[in-house]
Amino acid sequence: MATVRRRSALAAAAALLLAPAACTGGFGNLRLRIAAGNPGGVYDKLAQTLANAWQAGLGIERPQVLQTDGSPDNVAKVLLGQADVAFVAADVAEEQHKTHPELAALARIHDDYLHVVVRADSDIRSGDQLRGHRIAIGSPASGVEFIAYKLLSAAGLTSSVSTSLHGLDDSIAALLRGDVDAFFWSGGLPTPRIVTYQNQLRLVDIGDQMPKMRTLSEVYGTATIPASTYNQFLPVTTLIVPNFLVVRQSMNADVAEALVRGLFDARHQLAQASPAALSIDVHPGIETQPLPLHPGALRYFRTEKTYLPG
Repeated sequence: MATVRRRSALAAAAALLLAPAACTGGFGNLRLRIAAGNPGGVYDKLAQTLANAWQAGLGIERPQVLQTDGSPDNVAKVLLGQADVAFVAADVAEEQHKTHPELAALARIHDDYLHVVVRADSDIRSGDQLRGHRIAIGSPASGVEFIAYKLLSAAGLTSSVSTSLHGLDDSIAALLRGDVDAFFWSGGLPTPRIVTYQNQLRLVDIGDQMPKMRTLSEVYGTATIPASTYNQFLPVTTLIVPNFLVVRQSMNADVAEALVRGLFDARHQLAQASPAALSIDVHPGIETQPLPLHPGALRYFRTEKTYLPG
C-alpha cells in the first residue's frame, strides 16, 4: 500500500510539473517562420515583436523572422511552404486568394496609407498631374509596386509615365537628386524615413483617383493623412489598405487559435515597436474579407464574443 501511495504521489507531482505545458497548449516542438519584409520596416518590427511574444506565450523556440521584398514575396513563401505566417497587404492577399483558395487569414492587423511623394518645390499637386513624369514605384515584387501599378492603371497613366523600382531609402535619395519626380510608398503613419526628410518633401493628394481605385477592390478605403503627420501645410486624401496575417488553411487549428491569442495579448508591445500597431484590436481584427478566417482564428474570435460584421 505504501508503494502504491508513493507512486500516486509521484504521479500527482509529475502532473503538476506538466500542467504549465498543458496550459500553453503543448506547443513546445512547434517551429515557425514569419515572412516579414525589409529590415527595420513596419512588418519587420512587428514580426520581431510577435516572435518574442509567441516564444514566451506558447513556450516555443523563437520563430524565425524572414527578411523579404514585401507582400507578394511573403505570399509566395507561404504557398511554397517556405514560411508559416506572413504579413500581407489585403489587396495582394485578395488577388492571390482567387487562384490559391488554401490561403486564410489569422487577423486583420494595422492599416497602410499610400504616400505619393514629391519634392517640396514640385508643381505636381494631384494624381492626374503625374502624367509624363518619372516615378519610383517601390522594390521589385513589393506591395508598393503592386499598388502603384494598380493606381497608374486606374488613372490611365501606365503608358505616359516612366517607372523605376527602388526601395524607400533609394526612392528618397533619387527624388532629392532629381533622378525621379515622385515616388510611391505604402506604410503606417508616420513612416520614420519620410519624417527625417519631411521639410524637403511634400505629399500629393490623390483624392481624384479614389473613385476609380474603390471600383478595383473592396479592400481599398479613402483616408486622410493629417498635415501634422509630416509637418505639411495641408492634409491630403489618399488610399488606405489593411494588412493581414496570412497562413495556409492546413495549419493546425489549435496553433492558429494560439497565434491569434498571442497577437492580441501582445498589443502593448507591438504598439511600442511601431505606432502603426496602435490600430490593432480584436473588433477590426475579425474583418479580413474577402480572405476567409482560418477556423482556429474564428474559434478565437467567437471565444472573445467577436462576430463577423453583417
